[in-house]
Amino acid sequence: MKLAHIADPHLGVRQYHRQTAAGINQREADVAHAFRVAVDGVIAARPDAVVVAGDLFHSVRPTNAAIVFAFRQFQRLREALPAAPIVLIAGNHDTPRSTETGSILSLFEELGVDVAFEEARRLVYSALDLSVLAVPHQALAGSERPSLRPEGSQRHRVLVLHGEVEGVFPADRSAAEYGGALIHLRDLSAGEWTYVALGHYHVQHELAPRTWYAGSLEYVSPNIWGELRDEAEHGRPGKGWLLVDLERGTAAAQPVPPARDILDLEPILAEGLAAPAINGLITERLHAVSGGITDRIVRLVVREIPRHIARELDHTAIRAFKSEALHLHLDLRRPEVNRTTGVGSPGKRQTLPELVHSYLARRPLPGELDRDAFVRLGDELMDAVERDVAGT
Repeated sequence: MKLAHIADPHLGVRQYHRQTAAGINQREADVAHAFRVAVDGVIAARPDAVVVAGDLFHSVRPTNAAIVFAFRQFQRLREALPAAPIVLIAGNHDTPRSTETGSILSLFEELGVDVAFEEARRLVYSALDLSVLAVPHQALAGSERPSLRPEGSQRHRVLVLHGEVEGVFPADRSAAEYGGALIHLRDLSAGEWTYVALGHYHVQHELAPRTWYAGSLEYVSPNIWGELRDEAEHGRPGKGWLLVDLERGTAAAQPVPPARDILDLEPILAEGLAAPAINGLITERLHAVSGGITDRIVRLVVREIPRHIARELDHTAIRAFKSEALHLHLDLRRPEVNRTTGVGSPGKRQTLPELVHSYLARRPLPGELDRDAFVRLGDELMDAVERDVAGT
């Protein structure tokens, strides 16, 4: 009994400014390609059932092109695997804020896909001796959560859920997706299910026996560099989906090669260096990339560079490098400023990021917003603005 576990395609996501010859955002095209490759792999593997654990789309209102593309891919799945159940749940990205808005995911019911976009659904497939509890984001975000314990007498009982299991995301949350419903591992009753298929965390990860995050199919998180580091720490070489043997409880990673290389170059320490020397090191690092930086996504961190030195860099050359890569993030990090307060002085003067943090921490918010996540996002945005002083 084989099950295909896919999560977080994020179709329709747009990043950077490059477009294809057809006028489509290049990263949107890359993400669509990854989903097509995953569907090709599922069809070739011919599993008995398929689950998509949320965030099919990157937004509640995806473009018409993204909707049509997704429909065609599910149509391919249905035609190639006519007897296999296909279960799709809504993640936080494709869940409307208002239940009156409706969900685009209901469109896929026309293809015979079982969709859970608002409430949890318990689905039974008698011919396979299989039951699936499909729990979308909205069912976890409400005040009354559904029971996550298996029911029924089916031999194979699968839980499909989109949310953030406490303690799994990195401590610094550098690669974390915001907006997920927080759940505890003990609430999953993991040892009682044949398999637990999770979505929301973009790095493929086993939480417990028979309990997996499949990870995303492409690099679409707010901080892809943190995501790369997180993958390395978990020993995961890249993106893909999982082919699960429900009898043995094993999950085999099925890789989806990235559309392009994502490179994090060796940082430059600029302490004590003048702008011409730093220009030379930047050029040296970028020219040393095997195969060049053309159409790649590249980050180069320059540490300990004062603001006045950053302004003196050769920005014409930097813009030329940026136009060559699909995206070049020259991450300029200023030295830490240690301010001291003398006796009798009015006290420490807050920096702009500190002022913004203080304001966000006390600003009135709608009840459904997580204040900690809101403040954390503000801090990261301020940090990004401060770092990328050479951005275009």
